[in-house]
Amino acid sequence: MRFSPAFLPLLLAGCATTSAQHPATQLHAETYGPKRSADVRTLVVVLHGDDGPDHYRFASAAARAIPDAAAVAILRPGYAGPANRSSPGESGTTGDNFTSDRIAAVGDAIGALRSRYPNAQIIVVGDAGGAAIAANLAGIRPSLIDGMVLVGCPCTLADWHARAAQPTGSASSTLAASFDPLKTAGGIQPNLRAAVLVGADDKITPIAFSRAYAEALALRGVATDYRILPGRGHQLLDDPEVLAATQRLAAALPRKG
Repeated sequence: MRFSPAFLPLLLAGCATTSAQHPATQLHAETYGPKRSADVRTLVVVLHGDDGPDHYRFASAAARAIPDAAAVAILRPGYAGPANRSSPGESGTTGDNFTSDRIAAVGDAIGALRSRYPNAQIIVVGDAGGAAIAANLAGIRPSLIDGMVLVGCPCTLADWHARAAQPTGSASSTLAASFDPLKTAGGIQPNLRAAVLVGADDKITPIAFSRAYAEALALRGVATDYRILPGRGHQLLDDPEVLAATQRLAAALPRKG
């Protein structure tokens, strides 16, 4: 069941699905799970890829599959989804929209969710460009995130951008505005838990980009579930292996209180 955003404050205690703009950043967020906020022990925050929002099914599935969980599908700045959902701001150029303002907007939304769900461990599931934002947040604002699942991540941004520029023969200098997850990994705390998944046949964010980042996490002492999925390409978010990785990570995190 869905409810009007205007009624959200009255319905947080017991609705199945709610839709609202975040009060601090105005990023649109779709919430799944019937639990009162105080009862939620795992909050799964889902960030979509650069091609647009297709993360609602995963958020709904995660809320159902993980005990005592809720899930929030956030629309990144400048993106629009179905049913007139939208988040303000500029989406930016594909592959170069991991800038400080966009990362801060998503981080502020997650920070407000942490306050709203004080008993929950927060897992951020990022798909493609959403994975790059999640990884950057883990390094820049490590207190926000307890676990992250990165799916098809362009986690070595310079390499990804060079590959994307190959057909035109020139890479854009605007990449300097974006944060490279491989470089922000130095700020990640060792108590973070992570899963990194990539399709063996991914032609957009090939294995090497995820492998290098998983190795960087290992060097930081981060427990990392790194998996190459045979026969899969870039579209992975709805793959059962991603939900299974999220379930394993949720089970591994200690409960609060």
